[in-house]
Amino acid sequence: MNRYIQITIETTDSDESDMLVARLSQSGFEGFEEEPKKLHAYIPESLYNAVQVEKIIAEIKGVADPYHTLFKTAYIEPRNWNAEWEKDFEPVVVENFCAIRAHFHPVIPGVQYDLVITPKMSFGTGHHATTFMMISIMKDLDFRNRTVLDFGTGTGVLAILARKLGADNILAIDYDEWSIVNARENIEQNNCSNIYLEQLDEIPLTQTFEIILANINLNVITSNLSSIVKTSLPGATVLLSGFLKENESILIAALEEAGLQYISTKQSGDWIVIMAKKM
Repeated sequence: MNRYIQITIETTDSDESDMLVARLSQSGFEGFEEEPKKLHAYIPESLYNAVQVEKIIAEIKGVADPYHTLFKTAYIEPRNWNAEWEKDFEPVVVENFCAIRAHFHPVIPGVQYDLVITPKMSFGTGHHATTFMMISIMKDLDFRNRTVLDFGTGTGVLAILARKLGADNILAIDYDEWSIVNARENIEQNNCSNIYLEQLDEIPLTQTFEIILANINLNVITSNLSSIVKTSLPGATVLLSGFLKENESILIAALEEAGLQYISTKQSGDWIVIMAKKM
């Protein structure tokens, strides 16, 4: 399994922390832990670019860093993160539609779908605005007997929800082995069948889908748009997230150039989800 790098940044306030999370998530960082006046961010060692990270932090803080003191780094071996995260991991409830909880939480009453997600070194528990918005949009889509691609599955939460909503055949892919291991455990925990996991960093062109879910980041989505188009059946719904409001026009232009029809944008804070259709 891939080793991870943890960077630790001293922050001035929550706004600065939010800006750092937004920018770093576009550069390969997969998870974040916030403390008072401090942010920890995690990235696979293979994706880490110290110069790029230094530039991002310096731009947000508005200072130069000739002595390389804006952040500290540490190597993190892959491990079960439950012990570290259980103390802070609270259930997520999306209206009366869906609750996401860990195995040590009691059942959440009054929701249609109860998902048990145990987070490890894969991120996607519903706490982040993008995952929360994806789930809230899925509430209004018809998944019954549909074929679905979950691109960048992480914990498998969106694939699991799609199956509970009636999807017939789901391919869930992620480039990271740790995510695949975690997603498999969560799929079993939720007694879901017909979800097929594969460790891939690109969308395979051997299948076609009626719904595509991609909650990753701007760069990965734009570089895979041609594959999204090729694997989308006519009329397919495409949900894309993991990027900021400031990138909306860039992505809409890329969608239209690739042959997808822009439908709508949902926003929470600085984050957005874009819905598109295969023409």
